[in-house]
Amino acid sequence: MPKVNFLREGIILDVPQGANLRKEALKAGIPLYRGATRVFNCRGLGTCGTCRVLLKNGTMEGASPKRLKERLRLAVAMFTIGHEKEMRLACQTRVLGDLDVQTQPPLNLYGAWQK
Repeated sequence: MPKVNFLREGIILDVPQGANLRKEALKAGIPLYRGATRVFNCRGLGTCGTCRVLLKNGTMEGASPKRLKERLRLAVAMFTIGHEKEMRLACQTRVLGDLDVQTQPPLNLYGAWQK
């Protein structure tokens, strides 16, 4: 079973291969949303972009490829500047292998990434 390491929370989950990242995170009580987006989000339809996560340490091969809906949603989102390849929507990501995930990454409106 793949391991998903949630870096901010310090939690490592064993999840079934092919599992939806958003569903597994919420089932484990890991907060993907902040503020009003806890209530006002698209519930996993891939239209709001509020469940964005950053895949760290070269773990992109452990995730399903981006599909059209996710690519379009992230293309119009200014918060991916500088991290277009690593930023994912948890609701559209299937776990295929081990992942290191940073939840609630900061907004990056100017292209200069803060660590």
